[in-house]
Amino acid sequence: MRFVGGLAQVCSGVGNVRTIDLGVITPLIIDPQAAGEASSPHNRYFCCVGGVGLDAEIARRANRLPRWLRARGGYILRLPSALLQFTPVAMKISLPGAENPDAFAARSAKPMMVAAFANTPTYGGGMKIAPRAQLDDGRLDVCVIGPMNKFKLLCLSPTVFFGRHLSIPEVEYFQTERLRVETEEPRDAYADGEYVCRTPIEVSVAREALRVIAA
Repeated sequence: MRFVGGLAQVCSGVGNVRTIDLGVITPLIIDPQAAGEASSPHNRYFCCVGGVGLDAEIARRANRLPRWLRARGGYILRLPSALLQFTPVAMKISLPGAENPDAFAARSAKPMMVAAFANTPTYGGGMKIAPRAQLDDGRLDVCVIGPMNKFKLLCLSPTVFFGRHLSIPEVEYFQTERLRVETEEPRDAYADGEYVCRTPIEVSVAREALRVIAA
């Protein structure tokens, strides 16, 4: 049987196998309202993007939509209603110290609209929240959006599809191998569109954790 060009290469897996990183979310407290793995402090892996704040609220609302609609822009459909009812979350993001990796120091401690930690550039149907993220660089790209007028944020949301939001003064962007996210009250953490646990959490990278065939 004869295969044509790229199809044969994909099916054989020869020459197009990549080893990629995965993000890891570790709950720092047990969630009494969760079931299964989320009820104990076990690692939860994700491939693309996780977050706390507005994006988690949008994902929660999008998951209530019918699957066919959720797959066709559910994130964008839920953005306006989630934004109208959302208030910034008092949040602290801490990074490991240079001399002692187990001693975390605050990088950002302020009200935030979004705290996204990314292993890939895009989420939510193509929004390029972390345009510099790579699947195999051993780091997470962190995008933090501080308090902003809701109408301004809604108007600026299309810029995220092109990764042009990094120049906005309210946006903070950096890379790290590990971070901790803490909030004054427990908040939902989502990853790859699914509920994971509640804050506080630690997020890290599992380097070269998965082999995939890239078309």
